[in-house]
Amino acid sequence: MFSWLDPLGSSVPCYTSGSDYSAGGIRLSLQNRVCIITGGGSGIGKATAMKMASEGANIVLFGRTLSKIKAVADNIKDNGGSATYYGIDVANHSAVFDAIEEILHDAGHIDIMVNNAGHSSPNRTLLTTTREDITSVVDSNLVGTIYCTQAVMPSMLELDSGTIINVSSLAGVKPGLLGGMIYSAVKAAVINFTEFLNDEFKATGIRASVVIPGEVDTPIIDKRPVVPDTAARATMVEAENVAEAITLIASLPQKSSVPELIIKPTYARDQSSEIGG
Repeated sequence: MFSWLDPLGSSVPCYTSGSDYSAGGIRLSLQNRVCIITGGGSGIGKATAMKMASEGANIVLFGRTLSKIKAVADNIKDNGGSATYYGIDVANHSAVFDAIEEILHDAGHIDIMVNNAGHSSPNRTLLTTTREDITSVVDSNLVGTIYCTQAVMPSMLELDSGTIINVSSLAGVKPGLLGGMIYSAVKAAVINFTEFLNDEFKATGIRASVVIPGEVDTPIIDKRPVVPDTAARATMVEAENVAEAITLIASLPQKSSVPELIIKPTYARDQSSEIGG
């Protein structure tokens, strides 16, 4: 055992990957596992951080808005959990690699990487999508996912153990105007990237999963050209539901893998009035 010092100076006990199982041996305990979550300031990232922290994981939050990830980290600590945070853009290569190096220096290992950061664009059609839209969506959803995975992979390979969980979208499976041209294309690439990881590292202890949510009631919904009303939001999956799925994947015994998981609303509502340009 060693101690991981968080930014506020408290000493947090950490353990290397092992075989501590929860009751019945069905789920791997997350107690003291080091888990990095990108886009951890709101929505699915925040809900996943709170859920995993409640199960004993040491949470590291990445996000561009420092105040948001700090608030989540403070909330986790107020509830008896362990969390630290880095205000970085995951598309910044040197920032990502420097942060991972610092985490490894302090904690000694990284067990779980949740690549959740991402957003869509204000313009959703082929001809209205700008160069800036394309760069921003590709960087946040795909480039950042690749950089973070590259940064953590060597240390996971050294331990012959590690879990990569990439958050995609049903727009990557069924593209359309609601999700938008570039967002749909990039989320499809995230699914493909996850499949690639499982092919390249199939002879190691590394497993990769892609979680594919349908409509989730998160702040990203407010960025749509036509914002769904309260009644529509009530039919959507909640961020906490997706967090439960991500946590289940992370807590399965390492010899078991969920390559792909789709979670979507049970009720298929009419979205035709919300399609903008």
